[in-house]
Amino acid sequence: MSTSSSNNSTSHAIAHTRAWVDRAVIGLNLCPFAKAVQVKGQVRYVLCEAKDTAELLSALCDELDYLAKAEPTKTDTTLLIHPGVLNDFLDFNDFLEVADAAVAELGLEGVLQVASFHPQFQFADTAVDDLSNATNRSPYPTLHLIREASIDRAVAAFPEAEEIFEANIEKLESLGAEGWAALQAQCRRDAQNGQ
Repeated sequence: MSTSSSNNSTSHAIAHTRAWVDRAVIGLNLCPFAKAVQVKGQVRYVLCEAKDTAELLSALCDELDYLAKAEPTKTDTTLLIHPGVLNDFLDFNDFLEVADAAVAELGLEGVLQVASFHPQFQFADTAVDDLSNATNRSPYPTLHLIREASIDRAVAAFPEAEEIFEANIEKLESLGAEGWAALQAQCRRDAQNGQ
């Protein structure tokens, strides 16, 4: 792959993920805390070109270290996008234990945590096509590195945080499968036009 081709695929994956954050996460208000950090430019988008879990783990550790040392007003959260590895959701889900172990090994428990987004995301006890799964369905496998302090502030600002999930289900059900597919297509178009 040429360098320009590699740069195009990198910028496309990041543009596609940004479009998903803007249109789905913020646009549908799936996470009421996302808009502020996106608008302030405090979301770090990193494309990891790992082809195996060892490379991904190394990149994850680097990003955990980076975020822990970064000034929160500059970088509040990181989306580590990794399209070349863990495309099977069950493998991805198993890797989350490795990610949590890395947080602990780096001494960052209580400081950072890792959340998960995946194109095939599926909550336990749901059908594959259940729209509730769309709340965590991103264009590419993505590890979301979050500051615990940011979560604490968000929970303080929105004490009924458990109601967010229920509201999200209602939004997605009212949108329907066709509406969700149209939104995903718009994200792809936004990414193509953004390059």
